[in-house]
Amino acid sequence: MRIETLSTFPQMFDAVMSLSMMRIAQEKGLLDFTAHDLRDWTCDRHRTTDDDPYGGGQGLVMKCEPIFAAYDDIVARAVPDTRPCTIFMSPGGTPFTERLACSLARADHLLFVCGHYEGIDERAYTLADRVVSLGDYVVSSGELAALVVIDAVVRKVPGVLGGAASALDESFSDGFDGLLEHPHYTRPASFRGMEVPEVLLSGNHAAIAQWRREQSLKRTRELRPDLLYRAHPRGKDGGFISSLPDGAFKEAEPLS
Repeated sequence: MRIETLSTFPQMFDAVMSLSMMRIAQEKGLLDFTAHDLRDWTCDRHRTTDDDPYGGGQGLVMKCEPIFAAYDDIVARAVPDTRPCTIFMSPGGTPFTERLACSLARADHLLFVCGHYEGIDERAYTLADRVVSLGDYVVSSGELAALVVIDAVVRKVPGVLGGAASALDESFSDGFDGLLEHPHYTRPASFRGMEVPEVLLSGNHAAIAQWRREQSLKRTRELRPDLLYRAHPRGKDGGFISSLPDGAFKEAEPLS
């Protein structure tokens, strides 16, 4: 997979892309990553990428000319017939989900255009194949948002994670039917009065699998009940969910 980013602060990608899973993916030849500096496509001596908004208002708006120029160059250098799927990060985009991560992981070439300042000139969005949002909040730069999406996508690429089933056995994945993952424990078995559940020490794989499934359902019911409506229940799931006490889930109260 080839991933490219276009932003005014490409250095923000250095640390994450050179460590852990991202570094390994590149060393294995499974990921080809390039962070482009949008200022390389400016035409003035100040390398200007933003300007005052028409109509007045707060902040600066990223100019469309360097974005179009960069896009044209990046597409022209791409392997024939592999035009990148171009993704703009914006609060107004489609909410990012595990399903979307899986879809993007099937692409050969992704290009992330990262906004900054007050926003991006609306005309630049005509280049977008997808506009993606991390959620109902605003961060200071599109680089941060793009890093989250890139991480979620790259871990889906076959061969990146250690085990073939690693990406399946995670929260929201098909392996968990869209539910939250069960709790995890490791050594020691007892710590400060907190014990590892006995079933996990029993060696009974069927009982362990049932416990994990029930804990996944319980945790989802308590923390993200909305996910249950989109989940794929199995045989005894309905009876177990019905046995759970009501009122376990409480929305966080706003800070005063």
